[in-house]
Amino acid sequence: MYERILITTDGSELAQKGLKHGLALAKRIGAKVTIVTVTDPVPIDGTATLTGHIPVPIDIDQYEAGRKEFADRILAAAKADADKAGVEAATLHIPGRFAADAIVEAAPRIGAGLIVMASHGRRGLGRLLLGSQTLEVLTHSTVPVLVVR
Repeated sequence: MYERILITTDGSELAQKGLKHGLALAKRIGAKVTIVTVTDPVPIDGTATLTGHIPVPIDIDQYEAGRKEFADRILAAAKADADKAGVEAATLHIPGRFAADAIVEAAPRIGAGLIVMASHGRRGLGRLLLGSQTLEVLTHSTVPVLVVR
């Protein structure tokens, strides 16, 4: 049914549950996977000009290098999990984007027939304050989404 599955991860324990579930599904149906992690853009504080600190190019370069290193570690571990499970997997780091936007755009571009991602399942004020990348993906994706909790 699904030839390619996009599995998201941010390296967290919860995301690991989603990764394991997605890999097990892919193994069972013989699908290939692309494991995706997204790193946020450089945070620019709205009060930066008031405090006198505005990121300069070296700050941005250092931030992005750190995010790339972080993403590489996450993806290497996820790829090792896929190899161990016997699932053909590619990895993709999408830098400088908000997760939901990047995932929604990446899925059809890589030919994914399904997105697998984990969710905390927060409600009420927690969801309002923290936002929900999963909810954003569910709302905007043209590709089916499997949410693991």
